Amino acid sequence: MDLGLNEAQQMLKTTAQDFLSAECPDTYVREMEEDERGYTPELWTKIAEQGWLGLIIPEQYGGVELEFQDLVILLEEMGRHMLPGPFFSTVVLGGMSIMDAGSDEQKQEYLPRIAEGQIIMTLALTEPSARWDAAGVELTAKPNGDSYSLNGTKLFVQNAHVSDYMVVAARTGSSVEDISLFIVPTQSDGINQTLLKTIASDRQSEVVFNDVEVPSSALLGEENKGWETIRKVMQWGAIGKCAEMSGGGQQVLDMTVDYAKQRTQFGRPIGSFQAIQHHCANMATDVEGSKFITYQAAWRLSEGLPADREVAMAKAWVSDAYRRVCALGHQSHGAIGFTKEHNMQLYSRRAKASEIMFGDTDFHLENVANIIGL
Repeated sequence: MDLGLNEAQQMLKTTAQDFLSAECPDTYVREMEEDERGYTPELWTKIAEQGWLGLIIPEQYGGVELEFQDLVILLEEMGRHMLPGPFFSTVVLGGMSIMDAGSDEQKQEYLPRIAEGQIIMTLALTEPSARWDAAGVELTAKPNGDSYSLNGTKLFVQNAHVSDYMVVAARTGSSVEDISLFIVPTQSDGINQTLLKTIASDRQSEVVFNDVEVPSSALLGEENKGWETIRKVMQWGAIGKCAEMSGGGQQVLDMTVDYAKQRTQFGRPIGSFQAIQHHCANMATDVEGSKFITYQAAWRLSEGLPADREVAMAKAWVSDAYRRVCALGHQSHGAIGFTKEHNMQLYSRRAKASEIMFGDTDFHLENVANIIGL
């Protein structure tokens, strides 16, 4: 059984490591935490030139046409380097929604521009209830001639402040899953945004829709069939976040092992003490387990196989594992690990934010219990 990467995937991983080490050092991450946009157009252009924005977009729409599992490898490296900006929201949340549900005309209009870095997209799904199920969607879209009128509030919308378009989930019927998706320009009349202060210093917004008119051509897929796409996007998003958390956990482990070798106490490196050794061993176990459970789910999603069980297990496990890894990293570093000047806090804050995205541990454990018949 070969659980490793093939030659092309290893090349992608190595290229990503080299590029992000040079272009996304921790100094850049800290600068972007204070920057209102949260990214620089210069780096966005360089990322587009790498072909990453079109990594899984079909060739006929200007992409590279690789698999989702290849994107997961890239996201793992992005998590390791804490890449700020709208890559995840544009490629996974916006782009993959259009790839799944869009008409050929919609794909021709948006996917080439995503691949070239010309537009930024996001998904407006969650609302003040913070629910991840269809019942949590209360924003309405009512037919009005040859258009729809959108009214309601979306919360925790990633990178909405810099996005050109949002894929908006709206209620269009009386049944629980009567949800439709619309591609909405963020500068449309009636849209008001408020940037939120978050623990990870990422860019999330409250977006209020007041009689926002969109043409019927903005409907993504069929009316009342949008939840089928959202369910898939939530799985892709959950595993994408698992990949980022696995990469972050690997970096925390590497930092902690390096520190344990260099820091001396009682005349010897602290890594020679059994307590620190066991901390690092537990961290290594969590990191490896996170990677492989993520790869398994990513492979099933790439192959189009049923993956509800694997996705739920992965998100439940990795969310807790990353938190444990960060906690042991702080403990092993001692006081220096709790300072703002040290990078440990950058990873811990992102671990907490990623833990609850696309459903927290309890949400996914409930799913696992249902799947196994409990």
